[in-house]
Amino acid sequence: MDWCVIFNYFRVFFDAFARLFVEHYYRTFHRNPQALGGLCLDYSMLTIEGENIQGAAAIVAKIASHPFQQCAHAISTVDCQPSGHPGGVLVFVSGSLQLGGEQHPRKFSQSGQEDIDDYSPLWKFVTEVEKGVGGGNVTWSCNICTKVCKGSYSRVKAHLLKQKGAGIAGCTTVTMDQMKRMQQLVDDAELRKKNSKPKEVSLPLSSVSSNMASKSSFSGPDELHSEIARLFYTRGLSFNVARNPHYVRAFSLATQRTIPGYLPPGYNLLRTSLLQKEKSHIEKLLEPTKTAWKQKGNVVQVVTDNAPVCKAAGLLVEAKYPHIFWTPCVVHTLNLALKNICAPTDSLQNKEAFDECKWIAEMLSLADTRFASTIIMLKRFRQIKKCLENMVISERWDVYKDDDVVKARVVKYKILDDQFWEKIDYILAFTSPIYEMLRKADTDQPCLHLVYEWWDEMIEKMRVAISKGSHSEDSKFYEIVHNILVERWNKSNTPLHCLAHSLNPRYYSHEWLQESPNRLPPPRDIEVSRERKKCIERYYSNSSERRSVNEEFASFSAAIDDFSDNDAMRDRGLMSPTKWWVIHGASAPTLQSLTLKLLGQPSSSSCCERNWSTYSFIYSLERNKITPQRAEDLVYVHYNLHLLSRRSPYYSEGESKMWDVGVDGFDSMDMEGASILEIANLSLDEPKLESVLFTDEGGVGDDTDMDV
Repeated sequence: MDWCVIFNYFRVFFDAFARLFVEHYYRTFHRNPQALGGLCLDYSMLTIEGENIQGAAAIVAKIASHPFQQCAHAISTVDCQPSGHPGGVLVFVSGSLQLGGEQHPRKFSQSGQEDIDDYSPLWKFVTEVEKGVGGGNVTWSCNICTKVCKGSYSRVKAHLLKQKGAGIAGCTTVTMDQMKRMQQLVDDAELRKKNSKPKEVSLPLSSVSSNMASKSSFSGPDELHSEIARLFYTRGLSFNVARNPHYVRAFSLATQRTIPGYLPPGYNLLRTSLLQKEKSHIEKLLEPTKTAWKQKGNVVQVVTDNAPVCKAAGLLVEAKYPHIFWTPCVVHTLNLALKNICAPTDSLQNKEAFDECKWIAEMLSLADTRFASTIIMLKRFRQIKKCLENMVISERWDVYKDDDVVKARVVKYKILDDQFWEKIDYILAFTSPIYEMLRKADTDQPCLHLVYEWWDEMIEKMRVAISKGSHSEDSKFYEIVHNILVERWNKSNTPLHCLAHSLNPRYYSHEWLQESPNRLPPPRDIEVSRERKKCIERYYSNSSERRSVNEEFASFSAAIDDFSDNDAMRDRGLMSPTKWWVIHGASAPTLQSLTLKLLGQPSSSSCCERNWSTYSFIYSLERNKITPQRAEDLVYVHYNLHLLSRRSPYYSEGESKMWDVGVDGFDSMDMEGASILEIANLSLDEPKLESVLFTDEGGVGDDTDMDV
């Protein structure tokens, strides 16, 4: 490679070397001029005041005899550029020269060429005293501390950088700043040495030679592994793709069956006929699901987040279709509640909440992200507390903190402060119930009939956690947090929640009622009964139909008629609500049909958000020329393949366990490449995922000490 190209590529290194060399040169000039001979070779030449002096000995003699012995150099600029000699660098210095006995300084400029030892840059900081006999060790003198030593370059490096275990004492005069610069020179030299080694790159074979090689010299699984790996490396594919069951099955089919002359599908086949074939195949697989729609009915609710525009759209839907309810997303509601608690707004209307909760925001310095991610971040802090403490008391922390002493001091103070960790424990304790409910709700699984109970349990657990901490339940802080949660529940609660709650047979069972003394069956709860009636009025505007449904509900809730059967009574607390209604609800056909619809409803918009992210994944800047119809087909195939896969019994076990979680965004299983907050966000969407990511294969969940 051309020397000028190398110079420009490593420009930062050469600039650092030039500054370090100039500093070393003038220090040696003033302290020990004789040592300047170590910087010269036999062909080196010094030009001064029109006189040319060649050779190391002559140059040193000239400098020693020059009258400018009592002087001081003040360097203004240091510039460098590549010289015509490979490995050579021209260094230009300008500044002022203060001579002894003179009042005003003189301007001076000096230039010189240095030949850089690419792989042993620290030789420049010692002077050779005696060469080793027969290529043996060299006797040299340190230009910084003047100590005379004997040894190879490794000892020079150990002496200057104060490395232990090399059989040589460290330099007593070298400064921390000089050591950092010299370490940078060493690191850059080692990188250049590594990159300069010849690399063997096998060229792709032609189709003819490839076929011949496959028949005569196929080396088995190792060669196949290499080809598959090259596919990932050249295309930048996520390593998580290797867990895709279709990827695994494709190669299994190829190895189990002999298909002479088979070639994988090409560009056009994938985007046209195969795409349409797969779409038709998926439509057949989804036919049983679509058939069930006729039995269970159509749309029950529209779930969105709590933005005003979404609420307005939901009210328009309700006005046109009274049987459809707009339901605020429970997950978004809980995130807003966490935001109100952990980062309250400083306003006149919110003064009390801000005064009571601002200590949380001041301690955490929260980023603009999903606030449940903050809870996971704090959990992770707690898990690695010992590692963080070891980090800030380590000797290496003194090197790190040089970049920003003030921030480093604040970090060290917080990590070693017991009160800081006590506050983290307290925050985790009273926000944990909110986070647990958020995780349970943030799926596309049916849970509408559980939300009412979840809210009650969450508020009660939060009350207990606060009363055990630094605030009592009579404190202003508890009142503020409690009011925030109740206010958020009132904004998100709908008659549909109360009706679904009333139709869950578990809430009538003796076992559930005995779990807490304050529990009541739904018909005895005034709020639930009032909202249930509103919902039934929306569904059945005809008074006779409504009376019939109410009679069926009375039979169900009071356990009379067919609902008084011993099995029906016993199964209330043992069976899932859906199965209970299928088996025991035939005597109330209208209510049974309505119940089965409600028991299949989610309470968050997570599944929709995933579908939106699917479209943005498929139609991106890299694929912006794709036709709208093809993009629609790809989204349809992509999403429904994931949906069908999740119904498979193999989805929760083996190498392909939860294979599709995070695959579009990042390598969810590559812990070195994914930040903790990315995983935190992901685990909110998939509650089972957190245990997979934080425990599998000795990953983040490993209890072993981390290397700080």
